[in-house]
Amino acid sequence: MEEVQKLVADLGEKPYRAKQLWEWLWKKSAHSWEAMSDLPKAFRAQLAERTLLRPLVLAEQQKSTDGTIKCAFKTWDGHVVEGVLIPTPTRLTACISSQIGCSLTCTFCATGKLKRIRNLDAQEIVDQVVLINKLAQEHYQQDLSNIVYMGMGEPLLNYANTMRSAERITAPDGLGMGARRITVSTAGIAKMIRKLADDGARFNLALSLHAATDHKRDRIMPINEENSLLDLKDALRYYTRVTGKEVTFEYILLRGFNDSLADAQELVRYASDVHAKVNLIEYNPIDPTATPGTTGSFQRTANEDAVAFMYFLENKGIVARIRQSRGRDIDAACGQLANKNEPALKEGERVMKG
Repeated sequence: MEEVQKLVADLGEKPYRAKQLWEWLWKKSAHSWEAMSDLPKAFRAQLAERTLLRPLVLAEQQKSTDGTIKCAFKTWDGHVVEGVLIPTPTRLTACISSQIGCSLTCTFCATGKLKRIRNLDAQEIVDQVVLINKLAQEHYQQDLSNIVYMGMGEPLLNYANTMRSAERITAPDGLGMGARRITVSTAGIAKMIRKLADDGARFNLALSLHAATDHKRDRIMPINEENSLLDLKDALRYYTRVTGKEVTFEYILLRGFNDSLADAQELVRYASDVHAKVNLIEYNPIDPTATPGTTGSFQRTANEDAVAFMYFLENKGIVARIRQSRGRDIDAACGQLANKNEPALKEGERVMKG
């Protein structure tokens, strides 16, 4: 707000114009100076000369047979980032991205095979929510109920913009959503989890765990080599103690790798130490021909084995559920976002068929 107030003063406008401009930018999410209809035309012309608006553009959308909508957003510098609208009978969730590409190279994830081009700024993250909410209204006549930072990129490697965007999404003079409706998912960066606690993060935290021993986690998530399970446990316990908030573990079941009852017992030990609940996730195959660097060697756990795994956790006192994948037929499900960072086409040039 201070920057906006200074800009307004520098342009010789009255102080109340700062509040108007702020609301257009963050509450009404205007994507052009022309849209700010209650600002004087001369003032808008000055703003256009002095500053740049760099909104995301919804360049492509594709609808799944289950109602999931995958979006390709064009950035101001010609890259593409993806987001997803996920409808269920009880909620409408926006899965949003924090980076263009990713640097973590998790072996089961298509996004991890893409080069990380840059971080998204806070406005670009918020724009995804605004644009996906418009789709929710258009297709389902409802506003979004939940937001998950589970798209492309690692939110805690874009910490400042993740925190800023979450603040703007929840602020009364922003989008006004409740913080308890937002979940930020991390692959696990211990020092940044501690920082979340110290900074008073109000959203929910999820950790992409996927294995409960360092030996196995090292094989599928290189980030574990510098953020061991012990380090993460200490950070998560600090986080829960400081914030009073529960943590969720995301655990993709990979057939023959991490889905045995022995693996479940390891998960029980780890989750019990952190007092975490567990979301079990179906593995979504990656097309190695479409995603260079992937092997396609992982397979989905059989449904009966997934259910047995869940019941084992529950019988040991761990709250667990199986999260059904959505949008798999359009590569919009967990781990499948992979646009290969090709420059976005001009708006309206291509529409993907659902």
